[in-house]
Amino acid sequence: MRNAYCCHLTEEPEPGISEVFLQMKMASKFLLLSMMTLWAFPWAFPCAFFAKAKLYNFDFPAPRRSILPSMLRPANSSHIFYGIMFDAGSTGTRIHVYTFIQKHPDELPILDNEMFHSVKPGLSAYVNMPIKAADIVGQMLKLARNTVPRVMWPSTPVVLRATAGLRLLPQDKAHVLLTKVQEVFDDSPFFVPSDSVGILEGTSEGILAWVTVNFLTGHLYANTRRTVGILDLGGGSTQITFLPKSEKTIQTAPADHVATFNMFNTTYKLYTRSYLGNGLKVARLASLGALGNEETIGKVFKSSCLPKQFRGDWTFGGLTYTVSGNSDGYSGYKLCYQEVLKVIRDVVHQPYEIKGNSIFYAFSYYFDRAVDSGLIDGSRGGAVEVKEFKKKAKEVCNRMSKYHPLNPFLCMDLTYITALLKEGFGFKDSTLLQVSQAMVRYEELLQIRDGCLGLLPLDPTLAVKITQLYDCNKCNILTKKVNSVETSWALGAMFEHLQKLRIH
Repeated sequence: MRNAYCCHLTEEPEPGISEVFLQMKMASKFLLLSMMTLWAFPWAFPCAFFAKAKLYNFDFPAPRRSILPSMLRPANSSHIFYGIMFDAGSTGTRIHVYTFIQKHPDELPILDNEMFHSVKPGLSAYVNMPIKAADIVGQMLKLARNTVPRVMWPSTPVVLRATAGLRLLPQDKAHVLLTKVQEVFDDSPFFVPSDSVGILEGTSEGILAWVTVNFLTGHLYANTRRTVGILDLGGGSTQITFLPKSEKTIQTAPADHVATFNMFNTTYKLYTRSYLGNGLKVARLASLGALGNEETIGKVFKSSCLPKQFRGDWTFGGLTYTVSGNSDGYSGYKLCYQEVLKVIRDVVHQPYEIKGNSIFYAFSYYFDRAVDSGLIDGSRGGAVEVKEFKKKAKEVCNRMSKYHPLNPFLCMDLTYITALLKEGFGFKDSTLLQVSQAMVRYEELLQIRDGCLGLLPLDPTLAVKITQLYDCNKCNILTKKVNSVETSWALGAMFEHLQKLRIH
């Protein structure tokens, strides 16, 4: 465990009697910081005795009562603590600074606030400029200094997890990038855990996103087994995670599609799978025939999914590709569908119960492309059935000249999403995808019926407005934020680290 206070323990002793005073000074500093941290985070010590979570067996121990004497911390007092999580994705780097309130030591903390900021492109774009990548992280870390009170800096953990963008890089190059980021963290005033910088495994990404969504929707507060599934479509990979209702789903799934972990005295056995190379941006490369082709100079990659007269440069992962439509050939939805289908066929597994009654949250590029194509309103939300993605894909692909100024890849992206949902995961055309971002009073939620109460958080502070209910036994909920918090794996990953550090 890297000690946040090591900088106070390495001063050179002065000669003679002053050495004694210096040692007393050092001891008093350490004692003061230790007491401050114990007051705010009763589980921060001893950090070094807790093992890292395994890939398929996450262990989130049940919260216990604080060991802080009651004379120092009244039993009915609340305390505030912070956590900093960097999401280094394939298309951008995001910083989440979370503010938590712990009202009762035996209960989950309340997420009081999130400071969120993102920059583009992702760290993988600086594969040959690692110092530049580290500088970007350093600039973003300044935002955390403005959010977290100075007195809390030494006890606020800072963590970075990279996803598909770095998983796709050669291991040695990814290591150099992350080493430079580690140096930035080590020079910061925040608490730096021993595993503060690393690459997140795909399965962990899906599980932690599931934790995030179910925490924000209140399902982890309830004494119930009813949870919601998640669909995450990033630039380099895509994830599906849910708690199966049918044992047959577990029995028919490949062994590496099932993960068991414990959280707050409850054991969950999840269906979870991450598909590296099936994110939206990498799927573009595969459809264009450009995946793995680093000699891009002088080459033109053509696709029936692009406007016939279109020709332009597209940059991803630090490389620039010249792409164009088939000016002398055919284009349109049918040909495009066949192109993207080869990226999915024989790759994506269909869970047994996916055609049944399930509730899913879909986010990231699912949400973005629904907004870009006009299927939903980005500010007010809306509802979309899977077949509406197909309908919109046909409209865009067969009228590319109209949508070209908006996004020349819109036809390809919508068609890929359609194929992934239908041919990949196996969702029915009638499966509903619903968006809701607005906050409402808890009393309004109590008026909602039609069998959808399982969607609602039990804590009034986490109330989410369900704007259109439809048949909520087979809902997919498309979203970018839940309760004004960015939907991703980041919050779940923060919980994992807080639990390992016993900060709670």
